[in-house]
Amino acid sequence: MKVGDTVEDFALVDQSGQTVTFDSLITQGPLVIYFYIKAMTPG
Repeated sequence: MKVGDTVEDFALVDQSGQTVTFDSLITQGPLVIYFYIKAMTPG
């Protein structure tokens, strides 16, 4: 993934248990997606 790539809609559950979709977030303005490699994993 690089700057300018398009993203298919996806849904995730937030910290409050609510389902949030990419489409609902992107309509609010610019969006930064950050992936934590090895987050919460040993090593």
